[in-house]
Amino acid sequence: MSLLPILEFPDPRLRTIARAIDPSELDDAFRAHVQNMFETMYDAPGIGLAASQVDDHRRFMVIDVSENHDERRVFVNPRIVSREGEQVCQEGCLSVPTINADVTRSEKIVVQALDEFGKPFELAADGLLAVCIQHEMDHLEGKLFIDYLSPLKRDMVKRKLAKLRRSAA
Repeated sequence: MSLLPILEFPDPRLRTIARAIDPSELDDAFRAHVQNMFETMYDAPGIGLAASQVDDHRRFMVIDVSENHDERRVFVNPRIVSREGEQVCQEGCLSVPTINADVTRSEKIVVQALDEFGKPFELAADGLLAVCIQHEMDHLEGKLFIDYLSPLKRDMVKRKLAKLRRSAA
């Protein structure tokens, strides 16, 4: 396995809308890439990673909200088919390091997708899993959690990250 570089805001590639995956693409090479994404996510550390974040602009993501890394989920061509309620959650992002903000999301969702073998499934999710799915699906649409912030707060985030990069160099 190998770790993949994670794109960071304001990299314009994070704004790319991911393309749907043809089931014929779900081969051994794809599944090896999925494993690399899990390893990258765990190493970061994170609980979700969209392919867009590792400069792969196909429509899929990996998620594991468990503490023991034993609930790996792969969502290929995910689609939310039902939403219910509202919740505010403090979110962070591997592509926007050190920044957290309150974001309003649906409390419960139902998502349909394919797994890494092309098998269709439907999943009802709430709580942290629902938030994570919605967050990662935003990435597939070229959207970041900071887009939910005011323009002033987004500019503050951009300046803070630029300052962090300068001090790290």
